[in-house]
Amino acid sequence: MSTSFERVSRFSVGYDMREVDEFLSRARKAYEGRDSSFDGSDITAASFGTERGGYDMRVVDEALDRLSDAFALQARDDAIAAQGEEAWVAQLTERAETLKERLERPAGDRFAPAAQGEPAYDKGDVDALCDQLVAYFTDGHPMSVDDVRRAAFGRRRGPEGYREAVVDVYLDHVADVMASVP
Repeated sequence: MSTSFERVSRFSVGYDMREVDEFLSRARKAYEGRDSSFDGSDITAASFGTERGGYDMRVVDEALDRLSDAFALQARDDAIAAQGEEAWVAQLTERAETLKERLERPAGDRFAPAAQGEPAYDKGDVDALCDQLVAYFTDGHPMSVDDVRRAAFGRRRGPEGYREAVVDVYLDHVADVMASVP
């Protein structure tokens, strides 16, 4: 599969073109139902080497976000076809309510603190995003999956911050639910 991604100058570093092309070829086969060993979760775990003159990282990352959304919509449509729309809506609502329960915790206590010396996300930054998510889930405040995916947090060490892995897993679940909403 050939791509039309922009390349960085031959003096700059970008994603390894061969790796990106192979990955996207596998993704296309999976999306078309010809490769069951690949699914949407593989997209968020994608990691590419770098090379001089490679693909522009920002452009590839944006394409991966769109691809992840396409897989989520396909999964949603498959689930609706298998379960029926009413059962699917009930399941999605239950998942959203589970996510919302964590958001209702007081700021500073929403996630597990990091261990001493462990890198962590700044609690204030994470809580600010959580407040936006509360507005999204309760008031229908506009927010996109990209807002969640592109959230950036300051770094802390130890119990002054939230454990990174816990926050990342939670935000992946939020993005999945948001991407499933028509």
